[in-house]
Amino acid sequence: MGLITGLMGFLFGNSRNVLVETAQVFRPNAENTAMRDADAKSESLQQFAAEFAHARQGLFDRLVDALNRLPRPMLALGTIWLFVMAMLDPDSFAAGMNGLALVPEPLWWLMGAIVNFYFGARHQAKEQDFQRILAAASLGRSPKPAEPDTNPALRDWQVAHGQ
Repeated sequence: MGLITGLMGFLFGNSRNVLVETAQVFRPNAENTAMRDADAKSESLQQFAAEFAHARQGLFDRLVDALNRLPRPMLALGTIWLFVMAMLDPDSFAAGMNGLALVPEPLWWLMGAIVNFYFGARHQAKEQDFQRILAAASLGRSPKPAEPDTNPALRDWQVAHGQ
């Protein structure tokens, strides 16, 4: 009995677990790694929010925001209009499609790249907003934009540029 008690005390006694400590030498603790990753992501999202938390109230900003909202509805309505034109005026539709068939392939690649970059950038911005809201919720805060003066690098840049 004394041998088993001594062995169990050695392995699991004194608030330590030798087996877990030994295993962590070869494989990191998944829970601690996940917590470190979540903290790093949260901090980077907070820094990103601080850098882009300025208010957009000027006429130019509102105009650019309005123009940024146009491509998606225009692409959707334009596609629907192609179907309408095919039914209303098949000859004009066929002429238009023949014209599109004459567009060289590199130009199609360029158009695809432009559309993909536009929607990719929009998706990334939406995803970062969503991650910021999740990070704020996980920290028990309301999802408000961070104050710009909480970023030391941004504050130094503003001082250097007289802002």
